Amino acid sequence: MTPENQKMYNAKLKRINDAIALKEPDRVPVSPPPELFPIFHAGYTVAEVVNDSSLQKMRTATIKYLKDFDPDSCWGSPVGFIMAGEGPGMELVKPKNMRWAGMPGNLIDQNSIHQFIEYPLLLDDEFDEFFQDRTGWILRKSLPRLTGLAEHLTDFSLDGDFSGGSVRMLASLLSTPASREMIHNLWAIDEYFSAFPPIISSMIEEVTEMGFPIPICGLLMVPFDEYSDYLRGTMLASADLYDRPEDIEKYTEARLEVILDGIKATKGQNDGGHIFMPLHKGMDGFMSDEHYRRFYWSHLQKIILAIIDSGKVPFIYTEGKYNTRIDCLTEVPPGKVFYHFEDVDMAVAKKKMKGIACISGGYPYSLLDWSNPSRVREEVKRYINMCAPGGGYIFSTSCGLGNAKRENVEAMFEAVKEFGKY
Repeated sequence: MTPENQKMYNAKLKRINDAIALKEPDRVPVSPPPELFPIFHAGYTVAEVVNDSSLQKMRTATIKYLKDFDPDSCWGSPVGFIMAGEGPGMELVKPKNMRWAGMPGNLIDQNSIHQFIEYPLLLDDEFDEFFQDRTGWILRKSLPRLTGLAEHLTDFSLDGDFSGGSVRMLASLLSTPASREMIHNLWAIDEYFSAFPPIISSMIEEVTEMGFPIPICGLLMVPFDEYSDYLRGTMLASADLYDRPEDIEKYTEARLEVILDGIKATKGQNDGGHIFMPLHKGMDGFMSDEHYRRFYWSHLQKIILAIIDSGKVPFIYTEGKYNTRIDCLTEVPPGKVFYHFEDVDMAVAKKKMKGIACISGGYPYSLLDWSNPSRVREEVKRYINMCAPGGGYIFSTSCGLGNAKRENVEAMFEAVKEFGKY
């Protein structure tokens, strides 16, 4: 890294760290989630980037975005969370619960972010099997529902012979045409995705050498989000809060222990890095305050404390409205947590989080998409005047920049750097 880039890197990282520590940096840091914007800004379609297994299109888009707009960090990673390069690999995986730009049949728009199709994997009459024989349930129920590769496993069973006959039985089961195809595809899937880490590591090194910090070093989920997103779906998970609270608790408490053990194992690694936690199902209206504290916040709070104890920063990314949850979010050690809000009264958030946690987000993305530079600047100034005093504020948009107008994005970055000085 050149001395000039090292100086820039240090200044940006200090700016972010000071804000998280509730100090007033030299100016308000600006680090919105770019999402698909760098792709459009570089002149690509999302489908082109998703299907480029070399990741060179994503590399070009990321570097152009960083150079043109000079954010205070490379948000997420150089490839983001947008399935860059994964298209050919997903064709091998054959998922039933996902759609992505450029997939065979073009089932969604060429410029759409990937879409999840939510449906229950765990059915009402399977809870006993799920808790008593998790591996068997995954093989016979979950995998066939998730991927076309495993549809033939619905009757997979090795019950019976415990001598050498069971080995012959396994050989027979895994030698059918469907199993042979599955095994060969699994080898191809592993080979395909194993090529990514070295490429991404090289991109991380390049971005860092340019002088841009990459704070996010891991991703975690609240156990209830896993239960709702992956196992039961939103509707059944919501009903389970009333009909199956013991089953929710049994699963989430067990998952919590696994998550906490995993966090503890990272102590001493990536000190100061951010652990990104998107909160999917904790928003206002998804559950009562009582249920939120029992099934959601009680676990999220323990995870936050474990992340802090491991030497890292919890980056809590709330989704949807979060006005009724702010009191819970204040129950953390001061100057250790970074909250991003999509939809919240930022004046209230600033008041309640003052002296407790760094806040960001809230700035309406719609202005960047539909408004004009003058209006963008006015609203940036209003948010800074509302949230910046006393420190503990990082400027960010409510959600990803998407297909925002370039002139509006330019106006936003310029306004933060003009009005955000302390």
